[in-house]
Amino acid sequence: MPRIGDKAPDFTTKTTAGMLTLSEYNKGSWVVLFSHPADFTPVCTTEMSAFAVDKDFYAQHNTKLLGLSIDSIHSHLAWVNNVKEKTGVYMDFPIIADLDMKVAKLYGMLHPGESETAAVRAVFFIDPEGTIRLIMYYPLNIGRNMDEIQRALVALQTSDANKVALPVNWRQGDKAIVPPPKTLDEMEERIANTNYEKIDFYLAKKSI
Repeated sequence: MPRIGDKAPDFTTKTTAGMLTLSEYNKGSWVVLFSHPADFTPVCTTEMSAFAVDKDFYAQHNTKLLGLSIDSIHSHLAWVNNVKEKTGVYMDFPIIADLDMKVAKLYGMLHPGESETAAVRAVFFIDPEGTIRLIMYYPLNIGRNMDEIQRALVALQTSDANKVALPVNWRQGDKAIVPPPKTLDEMEERIANTNYEKIDFYLAKKSI
């Protein structure tokens, strides 16, 4: 099962956008890879629609969406069309047809305690270098929090760009945590610095 910091296992598979190789799709951009238990189910429909509605947000953050369930390509296409007809929401990002469970098994999306034939609601954040940076799991009966998925993505990108850590409940525009000092000289410099919001020398924040 992949872990944070691992290279994202590569695969080539059939999707609603045609054949797709993850390493090619991932090249130069972030990828949010997420699984859902089954097509034509209520919770999954709300989630997948939410991803589609927010596709401009992901595009603005150099991020591609990639869905997955253990359904056929024909089921995916019929579901996408049905949702578009009934709600006007077009799920036009690629959705993997993982009938043989190859990708689900590769990414540890099958949790036998939940189901042996349906993927749990997993989310993998993969950076442009192909490294898994964050993983979320939700059970079959609980929908994901789309605000948290977007917050986490922005947090990862902000941390990378500014070489900082981010505190609890961080939102874009909030102060970031300055990395703690590693030497006595750095500690003395931190204590003397008046530009930071300091709780103590080891916990200081700055605007970014």
